[in-house]
Amino acid sequence: MDSINSIFVENSSWLQIQHAVNNNLACVIPIGAACKEHGPHLPLNTDFVQASWLSNQISLRFPLIVWPVINFGYYPAFIDYPGSWSISENTFMQCILDIIESVAKHGNNQLILLNTGISTIQPLEEAICQSPYQHRTTLINVYSGEQVKLVVNEIGQQSQGGHADEIETSIMLAIDKNLVDMPSAHPGLENIKKGPLNLNDPAKDNYCPTGSMGNPTLATIAKGEKIIEAILEDINIIIEGIIKVE
Repeated sequence: MDSINSIFVENSSWLQIQHAVNNNLACVIPIGAACKEHGPHLPLNTDFVQASWLSNQISLRFPLIVWPVINFGYYPAFIDYPGSWSISENTFMQCILDIIESVAKHGNNQLILLNTGISTIQPLEEAICQSPYQHRTTLINVYSGEQVKLVVNEIGQQSQGGHADEIETSIMLAIDKNLVDMPSAHPGLENIKKGPLNLNDPAKDNYCPTGSMGNPTLATIAKGEKIIEAILEDINIIIEGIIKVE
């Protein structure tokens, strides 16, 4: 299925983007880490995959200018794990401020930040507050919508989760089961305290040798399909309030 009047920046010329800007298409800027551990069973680019997939899905419903995924950010909880990277909260906020200005200065289009992270929420909110374009910038946190919360509460079986868990693993199974190594999934940390995960010291808080917070072994494709449907419903409601679908 082709996108309905949507355009992807990385595959386009600047003249094509100018035409889309002149037609007042809203801009979507997805945010999802490409290098953040997600347990032994999920790839490090799990957030990136979700951000990219969700952007593609909403581009089929709404006429959008879809920007490349911002694949770095403030992810301090996971830096004990090889392959994971993080930048400081202030550096990330300043990067987002610069990106918003770079995108917004070319027209009066609405900007939508589509965020798949948790630790990124506060610096994204702060960046929007500091931006002269805050009046036309909207932050969508994909796990914070009312519908997805209802569905997770209904179908979730783990006692506590939050990362590479039953919910996130189910989402990845529904997006592409070939990216998930279920035999390598094991129950992870459930007695979670505030602060980063700890890979190396059993005597300290949040010791987590798997890198999973919750129980990914409970994940299924069926659960993931329901969660994704709810996420998209939440996103669609927000975007419908921003732009008019012809």
